Amino acid sequence: MFESEKKFILIVDDSATNLAVLSQALKTAGYKVRVAVDGESALAMLRKCAIDSTKNPFPELILLDVQMPGIDGFETCRRIKDDQETKTIPVIFMTALADAESKIKGLSLGAVDYITKPFEQDEVIARVNIHWRLKQLTDNLEEQVTQRTSALQQAQVKVVQQEKLSALGQLVAGVAHEINNPLSFMVSNIAPAKEYLAEITEVLSLYQKHYPEPASDIVSKIEDIDLEFVIEDFSHLLDSMEVGTERIKDISLSLRNFARSDGDIASAIELHQTVDSTLLLLKHRLKDQGCRPAIEVIQNYGELPLIKCYPGPMNQVFMNLLANAIDAVEEAWEKDQRPLNITISTEVLRESAIVRIADNGLGMADEIQQHLFEPLFTTKAVGKGTGLGLSIAKQIVTDKHGGQLFCKSIAGKGTEFAIELPI
Repeated sequence: MFESEKKFILIVDDSATNLAVLSQALKTAGYKVRVAVDGESALAMLRKCAIDSTKNPFPELILLDVQMPGIDGFETCRRIKDDQETKTIPVIFMTALADAESKIKGLSLGAVDYITKPFEQDEVIARVNIHWRLKQLTDNLEEQVTQRTSALQQAQVKVVQQEKLSALGQLVAGVAHEINNPLSFMVSNIAPAKEYLAEITEVLSLYQKHYPEPASDIVSKIEDIDLEFVIEDFSHLLDSMEVGTERIKDISLSLRNFARSDGDIASAIELHQTVDSTLLLLKHRLKDQGCRPAIEVIQNYGELPLIKCYPGPMNQVFMNLLANAIDAVEEAWEKDQRPLNITISTEVLRESAIVRIADNGLGMADEIQQHLFEPLFTTKAVGKGTGLGLSIAKQIVTDKHGGQLFCKSIAGKGTEFAIELPI
């Protein structure tokens, strides 16, 4: 008949006869029963339940006498309903006060029903059955609502994640493609430009050898432009352009890696390369900003095998965690100008690849850490965070890769996120 044998009905009455009669009747009907002789005893019993509800579960229903010594039933009911732990427990008043005013007072305090003394046992059992069942239905409904709400939040996060990945992937891939076109012209032209410069320089040397005494206007122009410096510096300019194009090629490659379109295809990747590509994209945030020094990134890389995962989503995980680490150390710098450090460590542990990203920021209190991966939860100021980054990261690591994402933070000292991926 009942979902749990541990659950019971609490009868509160100062009459030993009423307690005996009601207890026997309810036990015969299949209920477990506990009794209290006054309001103080009943409240003390409920406090014990609040301390450890596993050993002392809350009652499913309370039958409460109105006229008792000490605090009466009305005051006892008020205190029960004022307590967050007990306010949902249905209370049925038992009283000889049959006037409308007393009934209205009891119902206004939160009672669900009124049984008038002297009572009929069959009536009591019938009313208890009804409210017991209603309590079960209410609890089941609340549980279903909680489950559906959680499922809806997860679905929303998944949709947002897919939309962000799709939109970001298209944008980044487009940018990388547009960069590649002019970049290819520059790369392909620098080598011939160096050859042309070398040939022109050789021709000028031959002119100087065979015509050591040029016309006065040529001599004047050579002196005006400082020909030797121009030739030497032009070579340096081409070298700088070559370094710059190599840098742009690295950025373009990182963009393409970050926006890989094979997000639904698992492949074996080098995690260190993935982290390095993300760092390259975030380099503009890591360097000296004028208002604060550069952020030092310490890379303690161990030996990792190729890890089979989904490259695009995993890139997003590293981007979220590293961007959060940068935010954390910047916030710490604004407060106490501490050195800015982010440490990335990797190792193989228990047949799993571990990637740790630690910052020396301000850390987080325990109560914040408990909600860290909940959708829409954020500690950032309005407009600076959606509260979806860490929730999406955890979903990618756990649901999509069968891994784990942990957070360890000490208030005032920093935070470490650890990604554990199965090998």
